Amino acid sequence: MIHHWTLQQIRLFEAVARHRSYTRAAEELHLTQPAVYIQVKRLEESMGLPLIERVGKKLLLTRAGDEVYEAAVAVMTRLTALSGTLVDMKGKVAGPLKVAVVTSAKFFMPHFLGRFLREYPQVQPQLTVTNRARVVERLLGNHDDFVIMGQVPEHLDLVVQPFMENPLVMAAHPEHPLTRERSIQLDRFASERLLLREPGSGTRSATERLFAEHGLSLQPYMELGSGEAIKQAIMANLGVSVLSLSSLKLELETKRISLLQVEGLPLRRMWHAVYLGGKRLGLTASVFMDFLVREGTRPLAAEVS
Repeated sequence: MIHHWTLQQIRLFEAVARHRSYTRAAEELHLTQPAVYIQVKRLEESMGLPLIERVGKKLLLTRAGDEVYEAAVAVMTRLTALSGTLVDMKGKVAGPLKVAVVTSAKFFMPHFLGRFLREYPQVQPQLTVTNRARVVERLLGNHDDFVIMGQVPEHLDLVVQPFMENPLVMAAHPEHPLTRERSIQLDRFASERLLLREPGSGTRSATERLFAEHGLSLQPYMELGSGEAIKQAIMANLGVSVLSLSSLKLELETKRISLLQVEGLPLRRMWHAVYLGGKRLGLTASVFMDFLVREGTRPLAAEVS
């Protein structure tokens, strides 16, 4: 029976099972949704058991699906490691480089990759941009060489390498009354209409800690699912927010958003490269991490003002 299974089918099933979605798996693998669905169905037929079942609008794994998913993760992880090992044995910085980043990092990570590829043109990067919860899932599932995030999960065995400052700033519409004030007290800012990311995001958690340290209650006026949505809401003058400075370059240059001078701000945080403890980075990933540490002072200083 096993000779009827293909590596492509295992790869597609692993993506569908991880995302619990044919559509998202297809997007990740740059295929059409019907093509993914057909291959997973053929895998089920060759195994003689259903692997995925639909309950309402949700995709769930059957008991057989759980077993196959565990094996698929092991196979894909081993093959990825093998690919890196073979490249390492050649002593070349080349081949696949897989990095997942939280959404706020999408504003600078392509610039890092562009510089790195000019030095090492044989590297084949794969950059996954998603929310923090899914980045943590990818980290725990060892789907990437390493991930990029601001707030690192606690109480886990991780290797954490800080490489660049990640200042969090208070932002508002240029015509907002607070833009004309200096040394704004945090409680004054807290009384405004606050636009916040969803609970669990790194920026939201940092804002909650800041308010708690000052004995203030965080009362969101609106919760939005991305930094881009928050920026659009600010530009519509719907409220004020806390955002990563690295995400505001274009809006500050075009004067569509202004920074507020709140006392004790900006919050000085760091961007981190993170991977599981005990994992050995391949040559290409290790060189890229060293590159991030070396070049990490440049983007904010040179490209965000």
